[in-house]
Amino acid sequence: MAEEDIYTKDGTIDFRSNPAVKKETGTWKACPYILGNECCERLAYYGINTNLVNYLKFQLNQRNVVAINNVTNWSGTCYVTPLLGAFLADAYLGRYWTIAGFSIIYVFGMTLLTLSASAHGLKPLCDGQNVCYPTGLQTAVFFVGLYLIALGTGGIKPCVSSFGADQFDDSDETERKSKSSFFNWFYFSINIGALLASSVLVWVQTNVGWGWGFGIPAVAMGIAVMSFFSGTRLYRNQKPGGSPLTRICQVIVASLRKFQVEVPADKCLLYETADSESAVTGSRKLDHTKHLSFFDKAAVETHIDAIKGSVDSWRLCTVTQVEELKSIIRLLPIWATGIVFSAVYSQMGTLFVLQGNTMDLHITGSFQIPSASLSLFDTISVIFWVPIYDRLIVPFARKFTGHKSGFTQLQRIAIGLVISIFAMLVAGTLELLRLRMVREHNYYELKHIPMSIFWQVPQYFIIGCAEVFTFIGQLEFFYEQAPDAMRSLCSALSLTTAALGNYLSTLLVNVVTDVSTRGGKPGWIPDNLNYGHLHYFFWLLAALSVFNLGVYLQVARWYTYKRTAVDSL
Repeated sequence: MAEEDIYTKDGTIDFRSNPAVKKETGTWKACPYILGNECCERLAYYGINTNLVNYLKFQLNQRNVVAINNVTNWSGTCYVTPLLGAFLADAYLGRYWTIAGFSIIYVFGMTLLTLSASAHGLKPLCDGQNVCYPTGLQTAVFFVGLYLIALGTGGIKPCVSSFGADQFDDSDETERKSKSSFFNWFYFSINIGALLASSVLVWVQTNVGWGWGFGIPAVAMGIAVMSFFSGTRLYRNQKPGGSPLTRICQVIVASLRKFQVEVPADKCLLYETADSESAVTGSRKLDHTKHLSFFDKAAVETHIDAIKGSVDSWRLCTVTQVEELKSIIRLLPIWATGIVFSAVYSQMGTLFVLQGNTMDLHITGSFQIPSASLSLFDTISVIFWVPIYDRLIVPFARKFTGHKSGFTQLQRIAIGLVISIFAMLVAGTLELLRLRMVREHNYYELKHIPMSIFWQVPQYFIIGCAEVFTFIGQLEFFYEQAPDAMRSLCSALSLTTAALGNYLSTLLVNVVTDVSTRGGKPGWIPDNLNYGHLHYFFWLLAALSVFNLGVYLQVARWYTYKRTAVDSL
């Protein structure tokens, strides 16, 4: 074997900072530690998120609307903090040390949350009718722990999927094909953790106690950290390439400085490094594209640039640096269309749970299933569809499309957006039928009407199917279309759609509550849902999803996929 074939060609290094040896590092042998870490971390996250609305409602004595908004605001924050983690990973720490450092913060948050639900003096006191009266200090400690977790997850979420994908060398055709499968199995591992959280942990929280219900996820997070460190010797690591935000700002400033400079017709005259790599070590050069040509001015060499001798990065940028900015701008319309989908997805942790609270929770005899546990059918759906998609749908679609992944990433996302519309229509129809039963039998004051909670299963299962198409498609799309040195940042950018989706849900709940309660009416989402019109809210989300799909189809037609200099050879 030639010496150049011994090492990876994508600039990755091993844990000693030496060039990564292909046979000894990366690929599927490194992935179990990363997937194990993600599975345990998601068990911890969903162990909190799945049943959080009930904790806030019954342990912290919050009203429906307040509890819903606190859940969506916290969930949103969990998807905003990845911007910080991604910046640190790409610019200074690298993905490995970012995951390690923020995981420790995560463990501290989990520990504090567990103490707030179990330690004397920090745990809210409840009367004989299970009505709790938390003090200001107790509530504060709980939320400090909760938002420490939001900070901790911010360093993990944008890095783990990218770190796993880094284990496959893009310049090796065999490894490159495996990368698409990695994203499927990465999401599969997420949902194994979510399955345990929505079944075992929710039952423990409801029937054993919240101290144990939060303590078990805290232990799971400790296991996640150990799993991650166990694979250190096998990992391939991308070197941090300096601040991506600085490089973006340099292009903008240089373009504005050369506002009156004309871009030459021959694009080969634009400035670029002579080396095979870009200015950032380990990153591939990007081909010039015709769109957003204003920013090409930043790569035009003028007589002032030549006089100075050395390159001033705030006056002259490489073609690759310009294309990095263009890549980010091209991603933004696709990114924006993920917000409504995330708002739909967020209903599983809020309104679906409250809707389930009003239904018959019995399975057999006196055994009851917690309403939050119904989210396990979303997880079961994902676990069912991931291997079906990877092993059956992709090979079948490949015969007709000729695409190596069966569908393009944008086509895959579109299919999921269509499916999500049906999830909201089904949820709204179920609520309409539930309210009809309430009216016909005068069940207004009945806590649980005689309609089985398992009628909610279809809406959870449909959302799970939509996830497999849209969320996994987004993961792969944002990784593949990101410039090499900005992959954590772009992964974080994709996660912010979930943040804004949660915040959009908060906004919609507040607006709907404000409008629908005027004149003394109970509104769409009162504390007693038997007097409300929750189906209107679900149908509102369905209508927004239809509009969003139309916008997505237009921006997807406009989008052009990234091409590296290697691809064009």
